[in-house]
Amino acid sequence: MSGKALSLMTERFGHDTLLSLATLDGNHPSVRIVNSYYENGAFYTVTYALSNKMEQIHKNPQVAVCGEWFTAHGIGENLGYVRDEKNREMMSKLRAVFAEWYDNGHTDENDPNTCLLRVKLTTGVLYHDGKKYMIDFSKALG
Repeated sequence: MSGKALSLMTERFGHDTLLSLATLDGNHPSVRIVNSYYENGAFYTVTYALSNKMEQIHKNPQVAVCGEWFTAHGIGENLGYVRDEKNREMMSKLRAVFAEWYDNGHTDENDPNTCLLRVKLTTGVLYHDGKKYMIDFSKALG
């Protein structure tokens, strides 16, 4: 990935971003819009472990995302309870990034099923100012 593409990814998605997230339920695709935050080749979302999307990711972690002239494939991973010590640093960032809506009653951090979803990107296509960037995240980020 060029330095320009990496810079564009951070600029475009390194804040509260609405992102379409597609999963598979058997052979049937399902898509929904989630609030997400991009950092170092991955999108992060706070969600619910017992939701359809998380059940589908558990069965098949292959996902696709789309938003703001960007499409990509990735691997979805439940990083566990949002208050788990291993999630402290990322959750601190997400609480700040999602501050406008995070405490509106939709998210219950006291519920151990409130979890952190990471979508580790594998390949993607980003468009900016008439230029197409083909991104292989595994090569670009090691």
